[in-house]
Amino acid sequence: MTIEVEVAFAAPDRAFLRRVVCPDGATVRTAIVASGLLAAHPEIDLRVNRVGIWGRLATLETPLGEADRVEVYRPLTADPKEARRRRAGTKQRA
Repeated sequence: MTIEVEVAFAAPDRAFLRRVVCPDGATVRTAIVASGLLAAHPEIDLRVNRVGIWGRLATLETPLGEADRVEVYRPLTADPKEARRRRAGTKQRA
């Protein structure tokens, strides 16, 4: 049996979205490799980049189900709490 899943990655200048057919019992890692994402985006390091399924964090060894969407996330460039503080401080001064 096989399952069909989607692999997604959003770079600042373009997006990667590909459907792949994997064997039943495939993992997140299997789908990412099968999609060709690592060849298209060599900057991705699966030891650093987090992954998820439909917006929920997962591990590379998480098994997939039919129609799952595997997402590879970019590292944050700024601390969200610090960015919020800066925005709030700017609004108060205005």
